[in-house]
Amino acid sequence: MTASVRPTSGVGGESDHVLTAAAIAEAVAGELVGNPETAITAIAPLDRATASDLSFLAAPKYARQLESTNAGVVLIAPELATAPGDVRARVIVARPHEALLGLLPRLYRAPAREAGVSPSAIIGRGARLGSAVRIGPFAVIGDRAVLGDGVTIDAHVTVGPGVEIGADSHLYPTATIYSGAMIGKRVVIHAGARIASDGFGYVFRDGAHLKLPHVGRCIIEDDVEIGANSTIDRGSIDDTVVGAGTKIDNLVHVAHNVRIGRLCLIMAQVGIAGSVHVEDGCTLAGQVGVSGHHTVGAGATLAAQAGVFGDIPAGEVWSGWPARPHKDQLRAQSALFKLSKLMRRIERMLERSEQETGP
Repeated sequence: MTASVRPTSGVGGESDHVLTAAAIAEAVAGELVGNPETAITAIAPLDRATASDLSFLAAPKYARQLESTNAGVVLIAPELATAPGDVRARVIVARPHEALLGLLPRLYRAPAREAGVSPSAIIGRGARLGSAVRIGPFAVIGDRAVLGDGVTIDAHVTVGPGVEIGADSHLYPTATIYSGAMIGKRVVIHAGARIASDGFGYVFRDGAHLKLPHVGRCIIEDDVEIGANSTIDRGSIDDTVVGAGTKIDNLVHVAHNVRIGRLCLIMAQVGIAGSVHVEDGCTLAGQVGVSGHHTVGAGATLAAQAGVFGDIPAGEVWSGWPARPHKDQLRAQSALFKLSKLMRRIERMLERSEQETGP
C-alpha cells in the first residue's frame, strides 16, 4: 500500500498535515503492526494522546501508559513491542525518540515569513544586510553591523555597532547583541538573551572598585543555540568563545574569557566563572557551578548542582558539592545516610556504659 501525506488547512506553527501509519513507518524505516491507514495530525505523550495523535514508547517505566493510551499510532522500541495496549497501529523502531526528528517537521511547519525590513526598525549607518533578511518591528541594527543572508531579527532586538551575524541565524524578540560580538551561521538566540555584555571585572584601588575595561570579543560559532535570558560576557582581554554545535539552555551565565568547546550541552541555571575552559563534548546539567580558571576535560559530565572547585578529568562523571567522581559521591552519600542509625547505636552503648559504671 502506498504511504500517503494529505495536506490540511492548518497554518504555520500548527500541525498542518495528516500522516498515515504507513507513511510514518516508511519515514522512520520501522516495522508496522496494525492498520496502515490510521491517520494522525499531531504528536502527544501517551497519557494525553487522542486517536488522531502519534505518540512514542521508549522506556519500560512508561509501558503501563500504553495500556490506557488513546493514541492512534505509537512509535515503540523493539524490546517493548509486545507491551499490552490497544492501539490501532504500532511502528517498531530502534530509537523512537530519535525517530520523531524526521516526523516533527512534516507535521508542524514553521510560520511562513517574508523577507523585508519593518518600517519601524532602525538601521545604522554603514550596516550591511544580506539577501532575504527579515527585520521585525522596532529592531535596532547598529552602525557597520553585518547581517548574512537569510538572517531573521525579531521585534525589539538590538544589534550593536560592528556586530557580525552569519547566514540563516535567528534572533528572537528582545535579544541584545552588544558590540564586540561575532555570531556564526545558523545560530539561534532566544528571547531576552544578552551576548557580549561586560564581564564582572574590577580592581580595588584607593578605596573603590575600579571597573576593568573589557576589550575582548564574544565569539559564537556556527549552529549554536542559546536559551532565553541567558548571558554570555565578552572577554576582558582574551575572547569568550562558544564552540560550534553547542547548545545552551535558558538562564545560563557564561563569564568573561570562558572557552566552551564544540557539541557541549549546558543546561538551565549553570554558572561558569571567568577563564574556565570547557572542552569538546561536555555536559553540564542544571545548576552546575564552575569556579574560575579551571578546565573541564573533553567528554566529561557534571551532574545537576555539582560545585566545581578544580579541574575535571576528561571523560569522567562528577557530582556533588564539592564535586568529586560520581561513584565516590554515591559512597559518601550512602555513608551519610547511615550516620543517624550509627549515632543511635553509639548513644545506646554510652547509656549502657554509664549504667554499668554508675555515677
